[in-house]
Amino acid sequence: MKIPVQTRPRGIALIIVMIAIFVLSVMAAIFATSMKIETKLAQNAEHDQQLLWLGRSGVELARYVLSQQMTIPGEPYDALNQIWAGGPGGIGESNSPLNGISLDNYQVGDGSVSVKIVDLERKVNINTANPEALRQALTLIGVGVDNSSTISDSILDWISPDTGGARPAGAESDYYQSLNPPYYARNAPMDDLSELLLVKGIAEHPEIYWGGSATNHEPAAFQQKLGFVNAPNQAPDYPFGLKDLFTPISNGRININTADENVLQMIPGVDEATAQNIIKLRNGPDGVEATDDDTPFASINQLVTADLNPQLVAQLGRICSVRSATFEVHVTARIGDYHRDYVALLYRNSATDIEVLSFYWK
Repeated sequence: MKIPVQTRPRGIALIIVMIAIFVLSVMAAIFATSMKIETKLAQNAEHDQQLLWLGRSGVELARYVLSQQMTIPGEPYDALNQIWAGGPGGIGESNSPLNGISLDNYQVGDGSVSVKIVDLERKVNINTANPEALRQALTLIGVGVDNSSTISDSILDWISPDTGGARPAGAESDYYQSLNPPYYARNAPMDDLSELLLVKGIAEHPEIYWGGSATNHEPAAFQQKLGFVNAPNQAPDYPFGLKDLFTPISNGRININTADENVLQMIPGVDEATAQNIIKLRNGPDGVEATDDDTPFASINQLVTADLNPQLVAQLGRICSVRSATFEVHVTARIGDYHRDYVALLYRNSATDIEVLSFYWK
């Protein structure tokens, strides 16, 4: 009697082999992906360090340009046609070390930097502004008289030490503590102009800070959190905002060669027509800003040519200048397809003393 021998189903070995191959393939793919990610992370870390030093190199380039600018004979001023401001350069710069220097795609080793320098004396210092300057700013923007007093007094309360009470239309911490959620008044000079968005009168109407209308900008995160978001069509459309007139950091004097028409009207005695005349005079024969034929003011006394009263001009030296001291530097560092933006704040005491007040990754 024959006993049949049981055999495994045909093809099972092939299936096992295919499963093993599939598992090994998946493991290999995961390993390859992991290695690729690790390599990419290592490259990013290396590029981060390189970009950081490129950013610092861009700041040093800005310091060099601003230093050399002060040594140019015949240009005792800072103006928009000069190389530091992105202009073609004045007559004196053609025979200086700045001749041929470009702030755009300046090569540094394997990378490059693009540098933009903006002087802060082209605006009014919010921390030294008096009530008249604040009211003038709000008038220029188009804020009504009913809101102007509230905003002006509240700004002064915000930047001034708390002496025990708010100004007639202003606000101190007791007001801000009544909000939901509550917060405190700063009672000290501002470091960042966007603090104005927390001030009574502006917090409820952020378009006064930004310019435009209440619906043409995204409210800041803290505005949404504090509930200061306006309904559509609630506020008028302002031509510009407080951010276009003020800065929290400067030497406190307005550079008449770099200030725009609106900021020039913040100067006592300067109306719209006079501001336009100042710009026309400094723009030179072609009437275009930041070109070869610009004729910047070499001294405040030259404002008499803009039909300003000589006695008034003699008093403007305390609030106006033809030089700038504080500069915001924007640096874009690039290595291949990688790039990063940095911002630095510089203060120029002299041609040989330019301090870096801050440097950060944007």
